[in-house]
Amino acid sequence: MSYKVEICGVNTAKLPLLKDDEKEALFKRIEQGDLAARDEYIRGNLRLVLSVIKRFSSSNENVDDLFQIGCVGLIKAINNFNPAMEVKFSTYAVPMILGEIRRFLRDGGSIRVSRSLKDTAYKAIYTKEYMTRKNLKEPTMEEVAAEIGISKEDILYALDAIQSPMSLYEPIYTDGGDTLYIMDQVSDKKSREEKWIENLALQDAIQKLNEREQEIIHLRFYEGKTQMEVSQLIGISQAQVSRLEKNALRIMRNYLS
Repeated sequence: MSYKVEICGVNTAKLPLLKDDEKEALFKRIEQGDLAARDEYIRGNLRLVLSVIKRFSSSNENVDDLFQIGCVGLIKAINNFNPAMEVKFSTYAVPMILGEIRRFLRDGGSIRVSRSLKDTAYKAIYTKEYMTRKNLKEPTMEEVAAEIGISKEDILYALDAIQSPMSLYEPIYTDGGDTLYIMDQVSDKKSREEKWIENLALQDAIQKLNEREQEIIHLRFYEGKTQMEVSQLIGISQAQVSRLEKNALRIMRNYLS
């Protein structure tokens, strides 16, 4: 892959590199419906696609295919990007490009799910929806298995096989340098942080925090709320919750060390 200069008819050695002010100006034109600006913006970010597909050099997948799929992710990122979020386009686009390539590898590339497993999974999904509409309640997996004549274990295996694997450290949003990860969205009452809090006498440490930080720690680790739930309860953004939570834990750890 590293020695291939021309990909899908594109000479990668001569790809343009846009400056930040050029990107900003082009995106303003894109928002006004300028298709020429859109094409120029896409070409100016193809290096981003190249940097991403290098991560899949060991997949044995055709580099031209990966490049095309990466471009689909790039275009989706352009379609959905909002400059008002004050996030760099590259920060926003990379996860979308990665996701598009991973879906390709899972569904049609080197990470393959057999047709029989897909058929079993889709049959279970359709049957579950049908039974829910018919009986006005969601059926159990045992009831679905009995309806289609396939064992519950086989259904669960098939459903798991069609899921897209995702790292808990997958970035989903960046606000002013503070990156939010999937793990920040997960409520886990058995998380390491909560066990740490439960196993230590933390009342003195918590008193070192301001009122807002104490509230966040209580909601997150005593009530098991997600950061999104906390942000809705106290009326600040999720990024602010994440920032305050990390600062509060740092203060408490320093006090207890």
